[in-house]
Amino acid sequence: MTSPRPDALRAFTVARAWFLEGRRVDMGELAGELGISRATLHRWVGGRDQLLGEILWSMTVEVFEARASGKLGRGAKGIAELVGTFVRTVNDSKPFREFLRNEPERALRILTTKASVVQSRAIAKMREFLDEEVAAGRLTPPLPVEDLAYLLVRIGESFIYTDVITGAEPDAAKAHAAATALLS
Repeated sequence: MTSPRPDALRAFTVARAWFLEGRRVDMGELAGELGISRATLHRWVGGRDQLLGEILWSMTVEVFEARASGKLGRGAKGIAELVGTFVRTVNDSKPFREFLRNEPERALRILTTKASVVQSRAIAKMREFLDEEVAAGRLTPPLPVEDLAYLLVRIGESFIYTDVITGAEPDAAKAHAAATALLS
């Protein structure tokens, strides 16, 4: 049986598998694996940072899907639980921790800047959940929803990247506590 014909989805799938195995996603090696030129790979998936951002988002969205499917609570308690679960899931991800340890500057740039697909999508998802809770009467936001969504995502990030920023251990319980305090 032959391998599937290379395309953007196949490139993403192979790169994601490499990332999850703890293997560095090298664009030259990926192009070689797919039997295409680097220029074609770049047209399909953008640069390495863009591809890594999409891989990291694909991992992040799984936590948000758990919230959307009702596996996490509702109201302020549920939103705080979402923040804590998100931080715990990311902190427990061996491939993510390895990436952060090996390429801290790149990881922070991909994940926490305004150009980041991960951060902008996480804020948008958080805003959706907050809007849903407000509309259902289960949450009275202490700030405008847009600001609250941004702040909750940044709280989560603060307790994911703590080791890179301050040298302290990442801590999901602290993220949950901070989100609870903000929403109380």
